[in-house]
Formats: sequence, C-alpha cells, structure tokens
Amino acid sequence: MKATARFLAAAGVLALLATTPPAEAAAPMLLPDLRQAPVACPGGWRGDPKDCKAWDVCMVGDANAPSAPCVTSGDIKAVRLRFTTSEENIGDGPLLFYAHRTSTLFPTMSVRQAFQNGVHGPIPDSYQTAQKASGTTAYYEPAPAHVHWHLLNFEHFQLRTLNGSAVVSDRKNGFCLGDRYDVPDKASLEHRVHEGEEPEAKLHEFLIYNMCGHQQPDATDVTEGISVGSGDDYRYDVDFQWLDITSVASGVYDVVNTVNPDRTLIEKNYDNDSSSIAVSIQWPGGAKAAPAQITAPPEVRLLRSCPGSGTCPQ
Repeated sequence: MKATARFLAAAGVLALLATTPPAEAAAPMLLPDLRQAPVACPGGWRGDPKDCKAWDVCMVGDANAPSAPCVTSGDIKAVRLRFTTSEENIGDGPLLFYAHRTSTLFPTMSVRQAFQNGVHGPIPDSYQTAQKASGTTAYYEPAPAHVHWHLLNFEHFQLRTLNGSAVVSDRKNGFCLGDRYDVPDKASLEHRVHEGEEPEAKLHEFLIYNMCGHQQPDATDVTEGISVGSGDDYRYDVDFQWLDITSVASGVYDVVNTVNPDRTLIEKNYDNDSSSIAVSIQWPGGAKAAPAQITAPPEVRLLRSCPGSGTCPQ
C-alpha cells in the first residue's frame, strides 16, 4: 500500500474514536505500561535474549554522518556499536500523544498525552481534548531515512561501567511511534486490543500504519502512540541507533536502554523501563585503547542480557 493511501486510511479511522456517550466520561483513565524490550533483539523476539543478533560493530569514514556506511578499510574516523531497540505497551490503556503547533512559524510542536476513559470507553481524538500536558516536544526530521515528525526524549541509551558511570551517551533525537509488532506475551494481557468496533481497536488500526506526518513538514497536528499488546522497534541500521565506542578503553561494560527516562510520561509502572546487556570490548592485540590509526574494529562480545534491569551483573 502506498504511503499516501495508508495515511488517508489511518486518518479516517482516527476520526471515529470519540463517539461514546458523555455518561462514560467519569470512568477511570486507563494508564499504559511501557516496557523496554531486550536490548539488541528484534521487535517481538520470543527466544533467549542472549541469542539475539540485532546488533553489530560498524567502522565509518565520516564520524559526523549519522547513517554513514560501514567500511572495512580506508581512513577510519569512528567505530560504532549499533543495536536494535524496542519499546512495548503492556498496560491497561493505549500510550497516545497528540502534537500541535498554532503556526508553521514554530519549528516544534507541543505534546499532550491522552488516556482512554474506562474499558472500551472514549479516547480523546485531538490535542485539545487530551488530558495532560507532556514534558516533551515534537519536531520534523528531514533526513531521507525519516522525513516525518519525531517525539523527543522518548528513549535514551548509554554505555556504562559496571559501577554505573556513564562512558558514552546516545545522540538519538526522536521517535515516530506506532504499532509495529505484537508483543510476545500479548495473549496474557488483560487489556490487549481485540478486533472489533471498540475505540481502542479503531485506534490500533490507525497506529499500525501511523507515519507521523510523513513528508508533511508544514503539518500543525501529528498523532503518535502504541496500543496495549503492541511494540515499536528501531533497527540497528537506522540513523543514530548506535553508541560511539572509538574512544572507549578495552573492558566490560553495560549497554543500558531506558524508555521514558525523565518520567515525563504517565504510566502505571516505571520499574520495567530499562533493559541492559553486558558486553566485552577488546581492541586488537590486547591494546588498552584504540590506536592512533584504526585499521580494525575492537572485538565486541555479548556476555549477558538482562531484560527489565538497568544493570547486567554476572
């Protein structure tokens, strides 16, 4: 299906959301629960996390290019540890954001978080009806791999020493959220989305194809989110899905991914917002650090995977 057709179909679905009687407005708001999926695993991975292969080590000739191709020779300027990250909603209600700006003169949009009112109850259908101002913003990313609107500060990742000190932090600048895959334990979730005419099912139909204002830099409204039982993943070969390890000394480190790092987004549980892996980084020849002229990458081995934890001890 072409991008424009998907966008029009999704927009039609979203327009049907707020159709429930006013009597239901007093129902309790259903909160999402964000879970950081295992680091370096494909979205929806169902096997042992330590067997995941969605990561690599990439030498590049241009340290300033976020999507520079990996090379094996030449003038190496940087070495990147690339890995897939995924976030999942296993809560009671959808994770839903409406971004808005009053004029195209403003480069960013303010963002509000919306909540479903009761089981199968109404879901706000606009920025104006969303219940909570968010501590984040959205901006349009013009890079060829994106050309859509990004939600800022949704997730961050770091390389840390085993005592928790940050060595390298990410340069990731934003995310376009949608229902990209089913979570492995979807069948066990009480509030998972079912097919039907319920508001959450209609929202799910929209979010499956959500493109976050694709090729619409002049948009004044954008919708993003993740339904209960769905997840959103970013592959390791996407812009900024890496940590620069060029200046990292040989040793063992934790790679830590955290969704909702500043807790500016409301969810029912914050205890599962981080996942980590332990990796061994060893420069060639037993060197303590990278040579002045890099000709080969360090050997990186995944030692352990620790889903649901911000540390990955032995």
